[in-house]
Amino acid sequence: MIHLPKNDPETYEALADTVRGFADSEIRPIAEELDRTASFPRDLYSAMGELGLFGITVPDELGGSGMDVLAYSIVMEELARGYASVADQCGVIELIGTLLTQYGTPEQQSKYMADVLAARKIIAYCITEEEAGSDVAGLRTTASKTDDGWVLNGSKLWIHNAPVADVGFVLARTDPEACHRGMSIFIVDLHAEGVERGPKEHKLGQRASQIGALSFADVKLPEGALLGELNRGFYIMMSVLEKGRVGIASLATGIGQAGLEAALEYAQQRKQFGKALVDHQGLQWMLADIAKDVAASRALVRDAALRLDNGKPAGKACSIAKCFAGDMAVARSSDALQIFGGSGYIQGFEVERLYRDAKITQIYEGTNQIQRTIIGRELVKQGARD
Repeated sequence: MIHLPKNDPETYEALADTVRGFADSEIRPIAEELDRTASFPRDLYSAMGELGLFGITVPDELGGSGMDVLAYSIVMEELARGYASVADQCGVIELIGTLLTQYGTPEQQSKYMADVLAARKIIAYCITEEEAGSDVAGLRTTASKTDDGWVLNGSKLWIHNAPVADVGFVLARTDPEACHRGMSIFIVDLHAEGVERGPKEHKLGQRASQIGALSFADVKLPEGALLGELNRGFYIMMSVLEKGRVGIASLATGIGQAGLEAALEYAQQRKQFGKALVDHQGLQWMLADIAKDVAASRALVRDAALRLDNGKPAGKACSIAKCFAGDMAVARSSDALQIFGGSGYIQGFEVERLYRDAKITQIYEGTNQIQRTIIGRELVKQGARD
């Protein structure tokens, strides 16, 4: 179980070494198979729960590792270097763990936290709908008050873990006239009567991170299903977005690092025109470009994480990190594939998977177009300096 001293520089190095070793021994050897079969690796997640890789920032007393956002960023990068789908699961659990920590009642924390952090119960964060993606104001799922609780109706799509999840954290309208001020979050048993699951979607990348649709038809919820304050669900959801963006930026950085390592190793081994690829200046420049952008991405991510840890305004920094890292992962995984030549286009080569896995980092947790809007808005408000 990971429990390291806080605010000690050696802590972060030890943490990175631990997670990197786990990724090399337990994740990377099965990544291609998981991608090919789009399997959900329950045994792997159980092992990660035992090691303490879920709930990095959840306090010790609630069963987490009690560390900070910088530590979470390091864990996400190292896991994604092994396989982005596995890091994605860590990210989902971190956000749900944060919600339970900050807004859950003692009863909700007791009922769910231990099972969530140990991956005994698989969770889903249920926000996106057909008319509510980047624009959450389009949300149509409703929760209507009854004498003894609530009745949930509506549907969600593209929900992580929907095909396999036991518990959903569902954003629904509780005041149809109040727009953002009329939404609430409910904890929903996804095995309950009235809950239906759509088929598992077939994705371009991160294929072992399963997504699908959920529908709710007169699903009865008890009073205790409400997470946090009534009609504050939108703001509760927004409160974890900055950490979520740091997580995805870290994941994208891990993809870039994996691409750099694979491309460098191949370029050292492969010979063309009588010498190794790495001895050709043009290939050296391509590797240099990948390396400098991975380093820049890591620096931006760590800056955003430290701002969150120190209680400083971090919205713009988180958007910059997420936007840059996502764009970097797509562009530089493409360069890594190019260094492999025709081999990189063949399934079974790591760089082919990395290229596919990278694309979603420009889309989820707020598209990179949304991030640019946030950055631009903050520049207008605050000026060019922090």
